[in-house]
Amino acid sequence: MKSILGIGNALTDILAVLPDDSFLKRFHLPKGSMQWVDKETCNKIFDSLKEYGLQYVAGGSAANTISCAAIFGMPSCFIGKIGNDEVGALFQSDQEQYGVKTMLLKGKDISGRAMVLITGSNAERTFADYMGAAMELGPDDLKEEYFKGYDYFHIEGYLVQNQSLIRKAVEMAHEAGCLISIDMASYNVVESNNAFLHDIVDKYVDIVFANETEAKAFTGREPREALDEIGKHCQIAVVKTGKTGSMVKCGDEFHQIPAWPAKAIDATGAGDTYAAGFLYAHSLGMPIKLCGEVGSIIAAKVVEVIGSKIDIPRWKEAKQEIRELLRANGAEL
Repeated sequence: MKSILGIGNALTDILAVLPDDSFLKRFHLPKGSMQWVDKETCNKIFDSLKEYGLQYVAGGSAANTISCAAIFGMPSCFIGKIGNDEVGALFQSDQEQYGVKTMLLKGKDISGRAMVLITGSNAERTFADYMGAAMELGPDDLKEEYFKGYDYFHIEGYLVQNQSLIRKAVEMAHEAGCLISIDMASYNVVESNNAFLHDIVDKYVDIVFANETEAKAFTGREPREALDEIGKHCQIAVVKTGKTGSMVKCGDEFHQIPAWPAKAIDATGAGDTYAAGFLYAHSLGMPIKLCGEVGSIIAAKVVEVIGSKIDIPRWKEAKQEIRELLRANGAEL
């Protein structure tokens, strides 16, 4: 089985189900919003949430992808930075329970955390995020030996604002012979780093994952034309189009991939798990159409749960559906 290494923000999702909106009003958090908060506010919110009973889940875009790849059976490793605290220890423990080898460096600040406040009958989510030690990861932290022996190297777009870190990472991964993939992650990050992204994609990246808004920010074009444009810069281009599925392109080969049936309640982590499914199938030597379909299957499972982690019954369903898909196309796991 081929192996995968990822790098990203080591964030722990701290989920709390609240009885009403009073907590949000107390901390001036608009319902349904994502707010960056300072360290003092972060600590106040965190301490005040403890009475509600908290659920801790290792998060972050690349970390989600790597955890999912590990569950598929790929030897997996994640590079990030945490604080010397309980939340950092929980992040590491959560990753390791899925079989991920962790290269988690220790920072000076507290561990990054995304406090997820769930309210109302529709489970609407409000975020209060503090990046903490995750932001301290820099180019000097990277060593050539981290990259040796891995077949794939996966980057989350949120790191691109630290351009010196990403440039050194892709140079080292390229030198180590890794196939490099990037998930664009956020249209505003793409907009503010467009020239840099084009440069590293042209020079180093083999597979690009983007949603509609990220693809438009990167190319200035609508999804289908954006896919063609991205495909000029890398080996494989993927544009995810939400409820309508995704599109994949490799050279002159194009496929429209329908969304797998799901009872969606929360889209958190859908793109991260899609990337994991795609890369897993790709590591087995599957055609890109099947890679997209495997990504679609696993993404459909995560949107049926609150949060970015798929439960055991849905994992079993996904693996069975993937086996059936591959058998129907003359392939086996």
